Amino acid sequence: MQLMKSNIFILGAAACLAMTSCSENYWNDHELDDFKVPELTDVQTVDYTLTAADYSTLASNATNKKLAGDALAAQLKAVGSQAYFTDQIPARDYVPALLADPSFPYFTLTDGSSIRLTYRTATGLPADVALAAASQTYVVTEENYQAAWESDNDYVNAFAPSKPASRFIPALLAAAYPDAAEGDLVVANYQEADTDPVFNAVPGPDEPSWQPSEVIGSLATGDQADITAYVTGICGAGFIVTDATGSIFVYMGSSFDSSSYAIGDQVTISGTIGAYNRGLQVTGSSADIEITGKGTYEYPAPVAYTGAALDAALARTDNEGAIYGTMTGTVKVSGNNINILVEGAETAQGGIYYATDEQKALLTDGSKVTVNGYFIAIAGSRYCNFVATEISPAAAAAALSSRAAAVQIASSEVNAMYRYSGGRWTAATEFAVLAHDDYQTMGQRYDNLSNDTPALLIPKFCDINFPYALEGDVKYVVYNYYASSATTRRCDYLTFDGSAWAIDNGIVTETSQFVMTGGKWIYDPNVTITLPAGRGVEISTLYYQTCVDWVSANIDKPTGATYVTSYGNNEYYCGTSAYQGNVDLRPASARAQYAAGYEGMTDEEVVATMKKRFAEEVFPAALGILHPDAAPIDGVDVIYTINFSVYTGTTSAYTIKYRVAGPAKFEFIECDW
Repeated sequence: MQLMKSNIFILGAAACLAMTSCSENYWNDHELDDFKVPELTDVQTVDYTLTAADYSTLASNATNKKLAGDALAAQLKAVGSQAYFTDQIPARDYVPALLADPSFPYFTLTDGSSIRLTYRTATGLPADVALAAASQTYVVTEENYQAAWESDNDYVNAFAPSKPASRFIPALLAAAYPDAAEGDLVVANYQEADTDPVFNAVPGPDEPSWQPSEVIGSLATGDQADITAYVTGICGAGFIVTDATGSIFVYMGSSFDSSSYAIGDQVTISGTIGAYNRGLQVTGSSADIEITGKGTYEYPAPVAYTGAALDAALARTDNEGAIYGTMTGTVKVSGNNINILVEGAETAQGGIYYATDEQKALLTDGSKVTVNGYFIAIAGSRYCNFVATEISPAAAAAALSSRAAAVQIASSEVNAMYRYSGGRWTAATEFAVLAHDDYQTMGQRYDNLSNDTPALLIPKFCDINFPYALEGDVKYVVYNYYASSATTRRCDYLTFDGSAWAIDNGIVTETSQFVMTGGKWIYDPNVTITLPAGRGVEISTLYYQTCVDWVSANIDKPTGATYVTSYGNNEYYCGTSAYQGNVDLRPASARAQYAAGYEGMTDEEVVATMKKRFAEEVFPAALGILHPDAAPIDGVDVIYTINFSVYTGTTSAYTIKYRVAGPAKFEFIECDW
């Protein structure tokens, strides 16, 4: 009986379906009359501080790029690297797109949500800071050096006293950037030697001849080898040596200083042969290695690693020596990994093994390049690792020389800023761009700074490098900054006060509210600013010094009063002190500074007068100076809330509020003192 009932049900359902097949919405229309799909809501009030990664995401957001357009593209890029907003790229305009970005932690919030966002803004910052942070780098190529030395044979990969960089760089930049606009900045990266090379020098009769060994081609794992060879390739973890029979990688480890060897160095090596990832190598940490001279090396014709050839290489089972080859493909950068996607490869990818900083500058994500170098190992059953010897744009590869310069000479890396002005490129000497030796002098393992090191090291760099600076001198210092697994270019603006250099980026921390309404994030213009008490607090110094300067310009100078002290960083018209980072309301101190201003007043009247001046006169004027873009918004009260400290013998915290009553005009509402 139970089975019969089931069959009857099935037949009934089938009949129902048959009768209603003419209306696909029959069930919804007749059986689910009161059913509604529930709306998913996630309403939160969040406090959030932007990270370095957030600024980068904001700068690369497609909506923001469209908003900035070509005119502000460089300034937007600089916000991503500098990690602060500017007058040209304000938070109110560019934050909404970040909050709507799927990568943002609170992307799923819905209408009614609000985010109190804390971020950094640079006010009144010179435009050159952003332009420098967003500047491109032109790396002088071997072909450029050959042209400078007017020879394909007798040249060095460096400029020298007889061939100064200043003579050649402007023309190189003009050719590289034909569409340059007035004011554009570019960093020229090149090598510079202190002495001129000597070409075709004839060795003296007693100079012994140097011959490479004939052992590398027959080496196997476990052999003890004595090698005499040329250095023919260098990376961040070791170098390639080549004798008369073959090449092999000398592994030195990730702390290896790539600048300690040069192409063409003649070396002797005594050590054990090991293997890693199907590639033979010398264990450098236990080997005896000596540079015995300088020479030249002619590279052979490279093995062409097509996509099919790379795939075939994955099948090898033996440990082999280094093979000089070439590959052309698209650069793929993922963190510290740099791979080359070669057309036609089904599985294999080329890998640039421990690329140097100079090589990384040539390997930008998405670019097409030709890489010459030594195939040394296979990693992860997929990556064919190369020690690169030459990197060039794919289209220009055939025109470039594939061998080392005919003469080796000691040189050092130089990064020089050039500006396009008046139709030509000229050196912008107000900029200092850190190079490899600078980072090394600072004790940095890599060619970048991180965390709080710029605040500590950049002023010291200026102290050392500009010992004859005069009061009022300024410098723009450009450097690489590492954060959130990415390296970006930054620029700090420094001033010299006669005794020390100080970073003067005018950066303040602000908090603004953004609300979700109608499915969109919009700027809620109410602003909260906290001015911590104490000496040397950047934001407090900025606001209170603006107050002091206003009193000097608008009270003391017109009237002959002396409310401002001789130090110029505090005043007793209303008590603001840029030195102490507070409002000093001590009646005795006010009278001691300018007794005539308080003649006949009791202590209570002095304090009341100073409070009124601060709340209704001086501080709103300072806000107008520091926030020139503040403006009323129709239908919304724009409120500025300032948390500050007062000193009366003890320090107490207070809050004062202002309404934006007009462009850069602030109207006092209340103070809780």
